[in-house]
Amino acid sequence: MNTTQTQYAYTVLFLLFIFISGFLLSRGGKPYGVGIFTVHKLIGLAAGIFLGVRVYRAHQAAPLGPTEIAAIVVAVVLFIGTVVAGGLLSTEDPVPVVVSRIHKISPYFIVASTTVTLYLLHKGE
Repeated sequence: MNTTQTQYAYTVLFLLFIFISGFLLSRGGKPYGVGIFTVHKLIGLAAGIFLGVRVYRAHQAAPLGPTEIAAIVVAVVLFIGTVVAGGLLSTEDPVPVVVSRIHKISPYFIVASTTVTLYLLHKGE
């Protein structure tokens, strides 16, 4: 397995673990278990850093074009929106139903946008 394939495998594992820990959190209800909640947040943070480093390295190898930049912006906005919605859901205060729906739906868009972004970054390899 070459480096690019290994990095794709790591990305898939990160996203899979985020989904699994998120499903476990939603099944447990509030208040969230400290352990699984911490794991969920740390995996999300690690995934964001890992993907950020990949984007930075791709930019160092060759300048990014407008299509790649647009894909990155979409993915980042989705990541940030999901983190904000998750943060609001983790409070003890009631939140609007739309926040919960955003946090449940946006991960699927994140997977799609991350896939497109990674494809665009590595299509020349």
